[in-house]
Amino acid sequence: MSLAGEGVVAIWNDITAEGRAPFYAWHGREHMPERAGIAGFLRGRRYVAIHGSPEYFTLYETESPQVLSGTDYLNRLNNPTLWTRSTVAHFRNVSRSLCRVATSHGFGQGGLIATWRYDVTDDRAEEHRRLLTHDILPKLADEAGVAGAHLCIADRAASGIETAEKKARTDATLVPGWVVMVEGWDDPEPFDRLCRQAIPTERLMAAGADPVVYGLYRLQYTRCRTARSAG
Repeated sequence: MSLAGEGVVAIWNDITAEGRAPFYAWHGREHMPERAGIAGFLRGRRYVAIHGSPEYFTLYETESPQVLSGTDYLNRLNNPTLWTRSTVAHFRNVSRSLCRVATSHGFGQGGLIATWRYDVTDDRAEEHRRLLTHDILPKLADEAGVAGAHLCIADRAASGIETAEKKARTDATLVPGWVVMVEGWDDPEPFDRLCRQAIPTERLMAAGADPVVYGLYRLQYTRCRTARSAG
């Protein structure tokens, strides 16, 4: 298992032109250190799009899914700093899912990550989970240049809680029910080609996924929990 824990926060967002510089300063200096300081949070990573939309993808890994509905995390979300309030007002096209890790294959982390986000109807969910966990992802994790392959499934109730921080964003927040992530250390072009061939949109849709949104991202910053972490 190459993810650090059993819980995941997956966030995609664009940022307005005027909010871009403040976003970078806030995200690296306050937001990620604050999140890494919450009990049960293990690591945060921010990526920027090579292609796909929105432009940014942020991944937080936690000890368990229960951390994401726990008091410590909710207290942070309901008491955003002034810097947080002013920055997230510039967020656009936000998708955010609080997830349990359904499966994680591999032994490392890559500088590239491909993401697929979509929904699956309840009557197809078990079929879809089996396809990914027993067929597609184990095989893909064994391919050259692949560091890890993961399936995460959202807790819709926890993801949908209306916190003060969410209300500070001007756009509605989408909650993808299913999140697939594949990490790689190859060059972008062959890695992108491998991901598209191994997990074609058509195959996901044939197994009940709709709509499927794919993006390829490169790592910008990683923050782990340290003795100096906020909180």
